[in-house]
Amino acid sequence: MTKKRLFPRLFPVFSEKPSAMQNEQMKILILGSGGREHMLAKVCAASPLAKEVIVAPGNGGMSKEFAAFPIDVEDNESIVRLAMEENVDFVVVGPEVPLCNGAVDALNEKGVLAYGPNAAGAELEGSKAFTKDFLARHNIPTAAYGNFSEMESARDFLGKSKLPLVVKASGLAAGKGVVICETIEEAENSVREMLSGESFGESGKEIVIEEFLEGEETSLHLICSGEKYVTLPMSQDHKKAGEGDTGLNTGGMGAYAPTPLVTPEMLADYETNIVQPTLAGLKADGIDFRGTLYVGLMLTQDGPKVLEFNVRFGDPETQVILPLLEEDLLPTLLASAKGEDLPRNLKFKNESAMVVVVASKGYPESYPKGEIINIPDSLPENTDLIHAGTKQNENGEILSAGGRVLGAVGHGTTLSLAAERAYALCDSIGFTSKFLRRDIGHRELNRT
Repeated sequence: MTKKRLFPRLFPVFSEKPSAMQNEQMKILILGSGGREHMLAKVCAASPLAKEVIVAPGNGGMSKEFAAFPIDVEDNESIVRLAMEENVDFVVVGPEVPLCNGAVDALNEKGVLAYGPNAAGAELEGSKAFTKDFLARHNIPTAAYGNFSEMESARDFLGKSKLPLVVKASGLAAGKGVVICETIEEAENSVREMLSGESFGESGKEIVIEEFLEGEETSLHLICSGEKYVTLPMSQDHKKAGEGDTGLNTGGMGAYAPTPLVTPEMLADYETNIVQPTLAGLKADGIDFRGTLYVGLMLTQDGPKVLEFNVRFGDPETQVILPLLEEDLLPTLLASAKGEDLPRNLKFKNESAMVVVVASKGYPESYPKGEIINIPDSLPENTDLIHAGTKQNENGEILSAGGRVLGAVGHGTTLSLAAERAYALCDSIGFTSKFLRRDIGHRELNRT
């Protein structure tokens, strides 16, 4: 099963290496079905090291560009079987669930090289309680907190805490397991619903209650190989469903990069006081961390504090970071997976990129599916359309299949130009329940 590789409009086809490199071309499997994985597939396909890119399970847009295999990414046996049957040389694991399930461990045991942390490293995302204890143990700045698995001790903690408070499901909750509580009653209700399994199932059977941090949130992505790392451009996500940062938390309604909010001096400080102690702490705890480390930071009056760790590329942040790349990413992913030295830095364009998530109305709660999406045959200049919650029917039509349906990406010499292009692309797309925020990047655009 092969398909012609379609190179993305936002990425150059990187120049060919010497002929010896052709013997090293690889078949690459991108594991996952979201916007993050669509962007990673495009980036890897643009590399001269890539002989072929396949995806599993993929989505409607990915299946038009790459051979797609409908496997269950939460089943390690299925992942390994596909990699072996398809003679895959390198697997890039996109989502958090297979990482936390030990997909990298399972692939490595069969001699298949894979990008991403092993199950021990993935615990940084799989358990917020684990992460908070890790941060405290290694003196890395974070919000004051308590971990709880039963109601009585949680209620006692609430009674001694200052409002507002943040209640988090400790386990994986697709970016939605966080409730900001303005009253004790609201906090007690959130705790009760989580611990009972009513809100987030097993993911909420252990919770974290922490102080509410004020400031601006930003995201730092690192590619790591043990204690070695390379930084990617800082980005800013927009988690709330409604404009003006109102409404429910989502997996992200849009993002932009780079954020001028973070100066080179500030980034150097984050590396010294957060990144390096984190990687040293992982090593001290016996964890050889390889793959992406996403550090969610709150920039408070008391300095930066860690909100969370993710152990994979952020979605939608990946859709604005990677279009800025000016060199082949694949060698760095390979070096990380092998535990080898990383480049001192990667070269990025002196431009801005913005993604606006085109969602189904009702997200992150209930929303319709199966609506036909009208997509223009040609896209505006300096844009790309990244598929997330889509599928393809028997007639080749693209249908909505998730809450976050598409990512409209624009880039340009300024953030305002990137925004103009991203929203022009949004306006060219049509489906019945189409919903989006019209103020992505509002803080930075209002500052300029």
